[in-house]
Amino acid sequence: MTRKQQRPLFAAFAVILVAAVILWLMGRPPICTCGEIDLWVNSAASPRTSQMLADWYAPSHILHGIIFYALLTWAFRRWSVQRRFLAATLMEVAWEIVENSPIIIDRYREATAAVGYTGDSILNSVSDIAMMGIGFFLARKLPIWAILGLIVALEVIPLLIIRDNLSLNVLMLLAPDPAIKAWQAGPPLLSF
Repeated sequence: MTRKQQRPLFAAFAVILVAAVILWLMGRPPICTCGEIDLWVNSAASPRTSQMLADWYAPSHILHGIIFYALLTWAFRRWSVQRRFLAATLMEVAWEIVENSPIIIDRYREATAAVGYTGDSILNSVSDIAMMGIGFFLARKLPIWAILGLIVALEVIPLLIIRDNLSLNVLMLLAPDPAIKAWQAGPPLLSF
């Protein structure tokens, strides 16, 4: 990889560092206020959700990466993949900052299944950005049939286990439906 190709990757890393600083200035805790760092939180209703490295909402960030790759490749085919990755990183960082603003935190509490949502820790936000990066590069490397299967799995599995996924999350943020919210409050459809 040439220096010119490396520049967007270094810029993406710098954007992530700037995002961490912005989140800190917004009052987001660096790690869970419980003082622990876990790899995985298995419950969507846990106060540790959105505080650790990964949880049931991590698949939605992988999907962000797949979606960003597809949209940016379609819209900016002449851009290098590194430049498209920088653009995807900027979009994910923008979402992480907006998602952790008081207005969106309150919206999640009112309109979605995330009744006790308090926002993300900086660790979780940076992990979410990394998950987007994983999705971006999977979309670049895998054949279309594998990507389509991955999309289905990343939507269906969380739906069955926590009654939430990226599609429902977006729907409930934009057009809340009391019937869906009531359905989401039910027990998991699948346990393990």
